Amino acid sequence: MKFREHKTKSGTLILAGKSAENNEELIKQVQPNEDVFHTAMPGSPFVNIKGKAKFGDRKQAAIFCAKHSQDWRDKKSDVIVHKFKGKNIFKDKKMKTGTFGIKKFKKIKIKKSEIEKLN
Repeated sequence: MKFREHKTKSGTLILAGKSAENNEELIKQVQPNEDVFHTAMPGSPFVNIKGKAKFGDRKQAAIFCAKHSQDWRDKKSDVIVHKFKGKNIFKDKKMKTGTFGIKKFKKIKIKKSEIEKLN
């Protein structure tokens, strides 16, 4: 498969990048009103909820993002994840592969215990 995939408890599809190049491809397919997630620290997949998020989907996507981040791998503690819409992502020519700018985001704190529970 092209991206990592995860189904939420409600059945919503979540996609996540596997590398800097893969994150580029993932961001290309994000729709303007879809939710996207990335950790506050570098070294995270971009995670995209496909379509309209249902109750609980955003939290599950944020946990999925945190679990696959370098921040979690290196520290095994709480992780801060940014949530934003596809329309708030931009790319400057000077940005390296897999790097994007975000105009507007919300912070979500994902607790260590939540990450450990994710299958």
